[in-house]
Parts: sequence; structure tokens; C-alpha cells
Amino acid sequence: MQSRIDSGAASRPSAGTIGMRLCAVLALIALDLASKHYAFAWMDTMPAGAGYDRHGHYRYPVIGQWLGCMLSYNQGMAWGIHVPPYLLIGARAVAVFFLVYLVVRSPLGARWNAAAFVLILAGAAGNLYDNLFEESRSKGHPFGAVRDFIDVYFYRWDYHFPTFNVADSCITVGAVCLLLASLPGSARGGADQRAPD
Repeated sequence: MQSRIDSGAASRPSAGTIGMRLCAVLALIALDLASKHYAFAWMDTMPAGAGYDRHGHYRYPVIGQWLGCMLSYNQGMAWGIHVPPYLLIGARAVAVFFLVYLVVRSPLGARWNAAAFVLILAGAAGNLYDNLFEESRSKGHPFGAVRDFIDVYFYRWDYHFPTFNVADSCITVGAVCLLLASLPGSARGGADQRAPD
């Protein structure tokens, strides 16, 4: 019994590990906010090469037609799904606090889970920042809009994937990490599965 308790204590992350995880979260949030700021400021200058596509979107092609920069404000959830504002922002705030707990408590051996929680926390916090500190873009909406600028265009089908940002990318990659952690042989997010001595 004592060996099991000792093993559990040994798997807890140290203060240094927690600090590194939180620094990674802050770095990703800074990357998200900086990329939004510079993309929106740059597109406001109407850079050479930018123009309107057949749908009236003002966009700058980065890699051919399929990847570009296009400014968008999203007052709702992913895919532009609209949710009552206080419910949406309340849920995002609760999620951020819960994810902080998961980042701090994720065991040392659970590498995939820890990476996933770091990424998802950074993405959730980056978008929540926009809700709390950016101006609203809809009449009567009490919170700010999330700034999106990465546009993927499947020109063969004439389809624009919903515009997204670095925070959204972090959330997506984090979700993939959680999926990998749940695969057979990856129980506990990559933790050592040997029975304690």
C-alpha cells in the first residue's frame, strides 16, 4: 500500500514542471494575441495583392488561393454558432479555470494529456480575452467579438472553411492530442503502465 502512495506522489508534477507548463500557455496566448493584432493592423493598410474574391471577401492570398488572410469577427462559438452571450462567456470562463486545474494536476507520465491541456487552455484563454477586452460587433451584444484571420479556401468546390485563428488551432491540436492519449496503449496519456513494486 505504501508503495502505491509513494508512486502516486512521485507522479505529481513538480513546481518547476507546472511553471514550464504555465509558461508554455502564456507563450501561446501571446502568440495568438500578437498574430491577431498584426494581421488586423496589416490588412487595414490594404496591402498590395489583396482584393475581393467572387463572394465579396476582402482577402490576401498567402499560398495560392487555398490559404489566405481574411479578417472576420465572430460573436458566437466555432463555426459561427450563436449561443446566449452570458452563457457562452460564462462557459468559457469556467472552462479556463478548469483547464488551469488540469494543467497543474496532470501527472508527469501523462505527456499527451498535459500537452493537450496546455494547448486547449491557451486557445480558450486567447478567445476569452477577445470576448472580454475587444469591442462588440453586434448591436446589443455585451461582449467583444473573437478576431479570426486565417482563411482556407477549397477553390475546386468554391468553399471557404470558417475563418479561424491561432487560438482555434491550439484547441484543435489539443483535441487531437487527447484523442491520441485515448488510443489503446496510451492509457493515462502515455503514463508508465507497469504495476508498482
